[in-house]
Formats: sequence, C-alpha cells, structure tokens
Amino acid sequence: MPEIPKIISVDDHVVEPAGVWQDRLPKKYLDVGPRVERAPLGEMKFVGGKFSYAEGEGNPCDWWVYEDKRIPQTRLSAAVGFDRDEVKITAITYEEMRPGCYDPKARLEDMDVNWVDASLSFPTFPRFCGQTFMEANDKELSDLCVKAYNDWMFDEWCGGSDGRLIPLPIIQLWDAQLAADEIRRNAARGGHAVAFTEIPPFLGLPSVHDADGYWDPFFRACAETDTVVCMHIGSSSKMPSTSADAPPAVGSTLTYMNAAMSLTDYLMSGVFEKFPKLTIAYSEGQIGWIPYVLERADAVWDHNRAWGGVADRVKKPPSQYYREHVYGCFFDDPHGLRSLEDIGVDTITFETDYPHSDSTWPESKQVAERQMKDLDDETVQKIVRGNAIRMLHLDLAE
Repeated sequence: MPEIPKIISVDDHVVEPAGVWQDRLPKKYLDVGPRVERAPLGEMKFVGGKFSYAEGEGNPCDWWVYEDKRIPQTRLSAAVGFDRDEVKITAITYEEMRPGCYDPKARLEDMDVNWVDASLSFPTFPRFCGQTFMEANDKELSDLCVKAYNDWMFDEWCGGSDGRLIPLPIIQLWDAQLAADEIRRNAARGGHAVAFTEIPPFLGLPSVHDADGYWDPFFRACAETDTVVCMHIGSSSKMPSTSADAPPAVGSTLTYMNAAMSLTDYLMSGVFEKFPKLTIAYSEGQIGWIPYVLERADAVWDHNRAWGGVADRVKKPPSQYYREHVYGCFFDDPHGLRSLEDIGVDTITFETDYPHSDSTWPESKQVAERQMKDLDDETVQKIVRGNAIRMLHLDLAE
C-alpha cells in the first residue's frame, strides 16, 4: 500500500446555516432575502431532466425562501451518515442532518475521522456558483446576498479553522466588473479560489469566446490575484442526459460531459493567450476523459485550424495550455489513474465530496489506498495533497 498523506479535498459542500443572510442583510431586505421556513414536503418527481416538488402532506422539511422561490432541502445535499439505500430525494431538516454539513467545528471533526487535513466547499442554496442570485429579480439585493455569503464564508465558516477550511466565494455572474471587484475584495483577505459556471451560455450569459471580451474583467482579476476558477459539474444548471424520460442515473453517469465541453471551450478560446497566469479547475469532473479530449483537440488544431476559427488566437497545441493552466479532480476514477502518463501527475487533485451521496466519507483514505495501490509515494503525495497546495496557494506543509 502507498503511504497516503493527509488529504486536501478540493471539492466538498456546505449546507448554509439558516442565519447566513438574515444576520447580514439590511433590515429592509429581511422579509424578501433568503430565510428558512419549516413546512411539509409533498411528492417529488424527476420530469424532463429536472426535479419537481410541491408542499403538501409529507415529512417536515426546512425550505429556503427567497423572493418568490421556495426551495426544499433534501437528503441528497446532506447524505453522510445515512445508509446508501436511505439516500433518496426526500425532505430533511437541520436536526436530521449530520452537524458537519453546516457547523464548522463539527466539519473539522468529521474531516479528522476521514484523514482530511483541509477542505474546499461549494455552496448549496446559492447553487454551485451562485446561480440562485443571478436568477433573482432585485439585483441590488442579489449583490448584497453574494457579499453576505462571502463574508460568512471567510469570517465564520473558515475563520476559526486555522486554514483547514478553505474559502470558496461566489461572484455576481450577471456583471463581470462587479465580479472582478469581488475577486479583488476576497483576494485582499487571503482568497485564492472562486466558484464559476462551466458553460456560461447555459445560464443565458456570454461564452468565453465572446468577441467583446465580456468576461475579461473577471479573468483579469483572477489572473492578477492568483485566484483559481473552480467549475463544479452542474454549475451551468444543465446536467447532460439523453431524453426527458431518462432516469437520474443516466445524467449522473454522464456528468463528465459538461466538463469535457467546457475544457474544449477554454482550449479553443484564446483565453490562456490573453491571460497567461489564469488557472481553472474542474471539480468532481473525474479525469479519465481528459486524454481523449486533449488528443482530439490537438488533432483538430493541427489539421483544421486554418478554417476552424482558432488560428489567430490559439498559438500552441491545446494540450500545452492544459498542462500550463488546468487542474482535474476525481474521487473515484481507477481508469483515470491508469492514464496518468497521458494526463500528467502535476494536474490532478483529489476530493471527498462530503456530504453528498457520492461522498467517500468516512473511508476516503481507504479508497485512496485501493485506487492508488500501484502508484509510487511521490505521485500519491502530489495527487492527494501537493497539487492542491500549489493550485490554491495554501500555507500548508506539503
């Protein structure tokens, strides 16, 4: 067995406590800003690739209420501690959750159980990159909600953890200049990561190919502050599937496809030529698909760049940009580990996905040992710890 150093998980999740926004918003917004109310949750269905639900007779549920939205909390977002067969789309209250889902002290205790030294957590109610606030009507309130979340993330969630809980703020997706300002505000207090959407057009936003450089202020701020752009699967609010009547398991199997499309976008966009210090990362995307995308992108660039629209902005083989600017992330990908020679050991990071249904908690060390049994200690150290320290500019011993 290889020696598994203490893990740095670059993809976990936090269920926000009920007071995050009520404790920080101006008084005039408390009745419309995010708040928690308890009510029964009726039947939930998966229709057209989306979950639908309604209030009604059923189990008690803690709902997030914001403007005209009512969003139930379900066991899928707080699955740790439940048997696999009990992880269903069903109502949950804070009392039923494992405290590590929302309490930083309890999270650190659960990390200790799981051989985890440090953890980066994506949002739950705001969704993976803050889409909830982008979709809201009152953008003045949305801006305050983004800043309130980030203040809570730095001051309360991460503040007393001695660097073990790593800040992952969100941005104002609807305004690239506001987003750039928020990047710099968070960098001034030690932030080096931000949650972003994998495919902006799926949210109705300009793409990374935008001729007018819509995202340039945001990318420039990230590059200048050593802030890595972290893109979680599903951060475009559109999960891949095959048909409206396909079960959720189909989309769950195909989640890597959004990451593959996003990576191709970046490799062919010229963004890395424009911002040579920009770094991006694919969270929970797994890694086994990466060699094919790089191989195919290089072939297209070599054979078709004269007519493919990239000759003037993609100056190097796309795979070279990947090596210089991109990190992959996995929690369960033996095939990917067998392909390390093609992927590169310096661009791979590890995660535990606490507290979601895919989480390897409390056996992440044992999972790493099984999957990495054929790797040498130096490679294992890079994958489970060293690469994350470099990517996130962490003040932790390698």
